[in-house]
Amino acid sequence: MGDKANTHIGAAGGAATAGRPAAVRNVVLVGHSGSGKTTLVEALAQTAGALVRPGRVEDGATVSDYDEIEHRQHRSVQLSLVPVEWGGYKINFLDTPGYADFVGELRAGLRAADAALFVVSAAQEAEAVASTTRAVWDECAAVGMPRAIVVTHLDTARTDYGTMTEVCGRLFGGEDPDAVIPLYLPVLGPEGPDGHAHATGLTGLLSRRVFDYASGERVAKPPADDDLPAVEEARNRLIEGIIAESEDETLMDRYLAGEEIDVGTLTADLEKAVARGVFHPVLAAAPAADGGSQGLGTVELLELVTGGFPSPLERPAPEISGVGGGARDGVRDGVGCDPEGPLVAEVVKTASDPYVGRISLVRVFSGTLRPDDTVRVCGGPHRSDGHDSGAGPAGGEPHEADERVGSLSSPFGKQQRVLSECRAGDLACVAKLAHAETGDTLCAPERPLLVEPWPMPEPLLPLAVEAHGKADEDKLSQGLARLVAEDPTMRLEHNQDTHQLVLWCLGEAHLDVALDRLRSRYGVQVDAVAHRVPLRETFGAGATGRGRHVKQSGGHGQFAVCEIEVEPLPAGSGIEFVDKVVGGAVPRQFIPSVEKGVRAQAARGVASGHPLVDVRVTLYDGKAHSVDSSDAAFQTAGALALREAAGAAPIRLLEPVAEVGVLVPDAYVGPVMSDLSGRRGRVVGTEPAGPGRTLVRAEVPELEIGRYAVDLRSVSHGTGRFSRTYLRHEAMPSGVAEKLRERSLIEA
Repeated sequence: MGDKANTHIGAAGGAATAGRPAAVRNVVLVGHSGSGKTTLVEALAQTAGALVRPGRVEDGATVSDYDEIEHRQHRSVQLSLVPVEWGGYKINFLDTPGYADFVGELRAGLRAADAALFVVSAAQEAEAVASTTRAVWDECAAVGMPRAIVVTHLDTARTDYGTMTEVCGRLFGGEDPDAVIPLYLPVLGPEGPDGHAHATGLTGLLSRRVFDYASGERVAKPPADDDLPAVEEARNRLIEGIIAESEDETLMDRYLAGEEIDVGTLTADLEKAVARGVFHPVLAAAPAADGGSQGLGTVELLELVTGGFPSPLERPAPEISGVGGGARDGVRDGVGCDPEGPLVAEVVKTASDPYVGRISLVRVFSGTLRPDDTVRVCGGPHRSDGHDSGAGPAGGEPHEADERVGSLSSPFGKQQRVLSECRAGDLACVAKLAHAETGDTLCAPERPLLVEPWPMPEPLLPLAVEAHGKADEDKLSQGLARLVAEDPTMRLEHNQDTHQLVLWCLGEAHLDVALDRLRSRYGVQVDAVAHRVPLRETFGAGATGRGRHVKQSGGHGQFAVCEIEVEPLPAGSGIEFVDKVVGGAVPRQFIPSVEKGVRAQAARGVASGHPLVDVRVTLYDGKAHSVDSSDAAFQTAGALALREAAGAAPIRLLEPVAEVGVLVPDAYVGPVMSDLSGRRGRVVGTEPAGPGRTLVRAEVPELEIGRYAVDLRSVSHGTGRFSRTYLRHEAMPSGVAEKLRERSLIEA
């Protein structure tokens, strides 16, 4: 890789190979917010010759964070594709947001990629690295995705490359820390004004060569004599790690016998181990110095990507089935990374442009996508990662539609470079696919297929919204529908109990971006209102009531009298109506009218406006008039009787209770259980959930967990996640109910 003197792997292939799947590399960058992913992508683009000056394209936007919202909020909020060419290879870098609220963008990047660069800041605490990237590392490990680690911010005071590589070995190596080993050691220059020695170059451990970037250009030279002992120690550890993962079983014996293994053999075995996902090299990188065109470690990274990471030909396609959910024997075996094969592509991201309209970022797994082709758009329900919020219907109804492909382009900042085709293994932006949503499959109409969608976290933070004005009402539904179509981690709920329009998101930052997009992209002003939890009412004791509806205003009047008895029932019983009228006091044809009136009043509530449940209403007497009695009169009498009975009995508020499962590291089990108890929760048990992690199960009133998605991050330092499922309604404590009533009166 960088150790091959001044050559890089595959350079002989030339630019002519760029259209073949073997010459494509799809790489996702993963890391904590602030770790330097975007800066690294721009440094790599500059080294590859895609940028004239650091971080800028012709229109002044950065190549990655070019969205106006990202500029306003000063953080990455969406997946960005940055394609570059290097040594005859096309590399699609997928820059993902580091903030936890935008994990949906991260998951999309993982689906589109064949390898991952984990970006770790040397200035970060070990706990921050563990909390934000370990789960993603485990996801990649589960599917055998090749991974490498890049350490950034070496120019920050009080940072140490050696310490951070040890942290990475401990956190990511698991039982095999020797599988996470540096390929290079930084060369430190003289101390600067801040008293900190900045890295000016890298020492290649296999080649024993120093690659000096002090001038802004990469220059190879021998290491200083004083550095040789440290280089040899690190080199021996690296060689042992490579040999341990080598497929050549004789290599270890030869090494232990004292044989000097040649660099070519070691490099070849290293590349194979990286591509198999069993060896994870650590590198360092930094942007170019002022006036330079090559940033520290960027050439080494590009060589690692082209030489060590696999092409799309070496990675299996996702699970593929026939449309309708039925498995098709051998369908996945029949779909390979072949430009001449059947078309199978997936929409990994959907965005809207105010001038172009909807733009779909597509990964082509098989076949070739061309402008003006007619494709079948197939979609199904998005899978969650096992966390059911009970917040609303699952996203993504099954759908199919034939559409004509618009223009194809490759993005670079705000620019869209026109493409004539997108072949298997590559990515492209497709314009104006009106029916395509994130996660949908594009395929040939004569052979409809469905790529299994990737799991998405369930949104658990609610925001109730209302149109700000009359002009916004007409645009609100369309704007919200487009938001949800673009972002599968967002859910829209029309709550039938509270009559609220609720947008469910992953966190506060996610909510802020959603509101910003509604306002700036779709021209919709909305007001955030308090999210209401669907409460219920029930009788605390039995009572009787008499409903009398008598009116006379000329002609036919209205006459109906009914007498009822109400008694509470066990939870979950609903409304039970019993007819015990004798002697025809209420004519038979009007008894259903009384029941209809009772049920209508129960739905409206009898005390605080919440539906009445879990009571038995018995009609035992009444009066009728041969001329003036009617269906409407007895409906009204039934409602009046129920209201009178409610005035004679204590009415209890019922609140929904959720079954909550909180998955946290063992160190946070105590704080989490204490926090749940403070929310009137009942912890019902704990169970181990993998090495060092515990699942805490509890029953918690939903009134207390409206913001739990935010609060859990604080309690667990960003390491916890939770699920919630509606369990039942149960009686609210009188003190809590009284405070709720007082607050409702104040707000009214």
